[in-house]
Amino acid sequence: MSKPPSAGAHRSPPAPSADDTGALFGLEELRAGSDRGGPARSRPLVGPSFRDSPTARRLLSVREIHAEPAAAGSPRGRQILARFPDARIIEVDSHWRIPHLHGNEGNLERWVRVKSGVLVLGEKKTLATRPNGRSADWIAPGAANGCAMACAYCYVPRRKGYANPITVFTNIEQIIAHLDRHIARQGPKRAPNQCDPSAWVYDIGENNDCSVDALISENTADLVHAFSRRPSAKASFATKFVNPDLLLLDPRGRTRVRFSVMPPQDSRLLDIRTSPVEQRIEAASDFLEAGYEVHFNLSPVVIRPGWEQDWTQLLRHMDDVLPRAVKEQAAAEVIMLTHNRDLHELNLAWHPRAEDMLWRPDLQQAKRSENGSWNVRYRNRDKAEAVDTIRRLVTSHAPWLRIRYAF
Repeated sequence: MSKPPSAGAHRSPPAPSADDTGALFGLEELRAGSDRGGPARSRPLVGPSFRDSPTARRLLSVREIHAEPAAAGSPRGRQILARFPDARIIEVDSHWRIPHLHGNEGNLERWVRVKSGVLVLGEKKTLATRPNGRSADWIAPGAANGCAMACAYCYVPRRKGYANPITVFTNIEQIIAHLDRHIARQGPKRAPNQCDPSAWVYDIGENNDCSVDALISENTADLVHAFSRRPSAKASFATKFVNPDLLLLDPRGRTRVRFSVMPPQDSRLLDIRTSPVEQRIEAASDFLEAGYEVHFNLSPVVIRPGWEQDWTQLLRHMDDVLPRAVKEQAAAEVIMLTHNRDLHELNLAWHPRAEDMLWRPDLQQAKRSENGSWNVRYRNRDKAEAVDTIRRLVTSHAPWLRIRYAF
């Protein structure tokens, strides 16, 4: 039974815990630019924002919001509810435990409809920054979980059951305060590594796409602004969605956008509801000009007949269309496909054609992931040969593209 958040949901958010106090700046200071780094202004908006466009509404048209009372009553929560005034509000005790959403097998038939029309508001209860060392030095506590896009290989749904809409965490001030203290504790980066030569890199989008999240709230903007004042650190996130509204921010080179690319033939089958690959590549120049560092994820690399030829064409296209300024600062990550039996079963219910390409028992072996779950990846020899092939293709067709790591 649905009901609007109770009166308790509209109280001021609870006082932060001991671990969340002592921020060097709050959201209002970020927007006003009152610290010694000077103002971090957004560029003037000319005309309506992209998030109010028909394209954005096709991706995300929220009709139902499941909200924890404290999240709904927070300043960020109230902003989101005001943005979707016609949405039905359903009070929930926990953003993780929504039985008729995450526990309802019937939602598999509505996989994409749930992603486009349902939103969850919660608070990030555990704030932890984990070491990484591959894509980034650190994995930051995310400001969201889940996505409105529907990439068939995405690992996030493995933990969420039969529905994977976006969960927005509304306690963004606590998240930024946690990151601020963590950055301060690190001090200057003393030695270069594959993540960055001089800055500590924090991945702010491990389980979400920050470009899509910016259609919903200012969480992404607040994180970009926060890192713009940190000369010793950079934010980083991968994206498959081109959101022009992000060009209006002022990242000052302290946010790295990693555009994920793959051959368009693969993307049309596997990257459901994303921006076309050609559009992601084309956007690189605009984002660099707006003050972002722009890298690429060659991800995921899927082994199938003709894959080498199609990656060759993609790299040649990148070499043809990207300007020198993008090439001079670009780097890439190569990520081979990792799959999962539970995700395989889930995909069979809504997108079985994708599994013809993703599920290859003849090429794959079991792999224990860092979180303890069992996944499948290409067998060691096949994977090593594929990584060598990608490196050779990059050297031949996009020699300017430095590969930071391959996994």
